[in-house]
Amino acid sequence: MTIDARTLLPIAERAVTLAADIVKSRLPGAVTTKGDRDMATEVDYAVEHAVRDFLARETPEIGFLGEEEGTTRTARGLMWVLDPVDGTANLLHGIPLCGISLGLTNRDTPTLGVIDLPFLGSRYSAAEGHGAHADGRKIHASQTSDLGAAVVAIGDYAVGIDAEVRNRPRLALTGKLAARVQRIRMFGSAAVDLAWVAEGRIDASVMLSNTPWDTAAGVLIAREAGATVVDLDGSPHTTNAQATIAAGPKILTDFLELITETDETDKDARHSE
Repeated sequence: MTIDARTLLPIAERAVTLAADIVKSRLPGAVTTKGDRDMATEVDYAVEHAVRDFLARETPEIGFLGEEEGTTRTARGLMWVLDPVDGTANLLHGIPLCGISLGLTNRDTPTLGVIDLPFLGSRYSAAEGHGAHADGRKIHASQTSDLGAAVVAIGDYAVGIDAEVRNRPRLALTGKLAARVQRIRMFGSAAVDLAWVAEGRIDASVMLSNTPWDTAAGVLIAREAGATVVDLDGSPHTTNAQATIAAGPKILTDFLELITETDETDKDARHSE
């Protein structure tokens, strides 16, 4: 199926408005444990159900993938991808850095994205080929060219099975970045990271992981704002990527070299054990 993603942007905006109203008007409610230090709240499920049902009525020909309940509607090609609350731990602790992330993918590539940060009163949107916007104004990624002047966001550390092993490269990268960049930030939400790369509030972000609901919307928004988003090997980021690396175009090469150098050092250390 082929479609101009821009024609679906009003529907995506309405879906995200519905979601934001739920997040702002309800307490998180009961918590469901999904794994070690991984959880969902009643609000997560309420948002996913409401958005899924709304999109099923408006676009029955398009599939749907939600973080909490997986694929509940399949289709060939196009798929709505939702993180109902990206930053659930922040929500539970009253930290306003959380958001609703709704992307539209065509096979493994995002073509539309809407991110709403309900407690900050900010909304980001983009459709492929038409630029990125925040609250109706066009936004652009950072033009910083010096790592020493860059503010960089890093993704959360791993939890669950093999967390200690999986966190070795994350901790090593934190050390490398601390020695090179102006400041490191951990916001606890991929949606916030990618939206703020798009807006130029931060210069780059790196997550040594990738799940479609976390990244589909933000990757498209960042790209449309002029950022480059790649996998660990520098290839264009897709929903199948191993990592999610986003940066302004002038800083990308140095940023990616630092990450790759850290990754290779960690592999060598593991092989010598």
